[in-house]
Amino acid sequence: MSQPLLEAKGISHSFDTLLFSDVDVTLHSGQSLSIVGRSGSGKSTLLHICSTFIKPNEGSVALFGEEVYGKSESDMEAIRRYDIGIVFQFHYLFKGMTAMENIEVATLLAQEQVDMALLEKLEIAELMEQKIGELSGGQQQRVSIARVLSKKPRIIFADEPTGNLDNETASLVMEVLFDYIQSHDAALLLVTHDLQIAARCDDVYRLENRTLLEEA
Repeated sequence: MSQPLLEAKGISHSFDTLLFSDVDVTLHSGQSLSIVGRSGSGKSTLLHICSTFIKPNEGSVALFGEEVYGKSESDMEAIRRYDIGIVFQFHYLFKGMTAMENIEVATLLAQEQVDMALLEKLEIAELMEQKIGELSGGQQQRVSIARVLSKKPRIIFADEPTGNLDNETASLVMEVLFDYIQSHDAALLLVTHDLQIAARCDDVYRLENRTLLEEA
């Protein structure tokens, strides 16, 4: 098998108390992996560790074959800009800009072009000239996802990306994410409380009792 895009080994982390210990996560091209677990179990923290934003107390994280937490901050920023994409439950869009301007900010930084076909798939192409504040929450989330995918990331880290969406829109968003990883030889690491969404991924893991275990 080819070298994994993500390989986290022996990850342990705590804030006031221990969240999890000796956790391993491996992700290959074309693979989708979901992590479920109760609120407060550390799912989002584990995702942030794997995506360069929180250094673990113990363990190592390699992205694209290179350990990340020994890199300089400028090298880390380059990984975030060009190689990975983060989809949050809360979209962090620029309210004073149009939908298109929000997407163009990301594509300019990543030196990519806006993918109009992607906007059509997400059913937001007709919204591009509207200000973010004029859009519904579901429309804003789809703009946020378009902004991330337009960067052409090699790994998508998604933290409850469908948490604020109705079932139909959530299904549409997941189809777009799965299509993207297959057509771009990318990978998806998804954190969700929605077991139906999680089950659509290739592999499902549960973070429980400070341990990450694969669901049967």
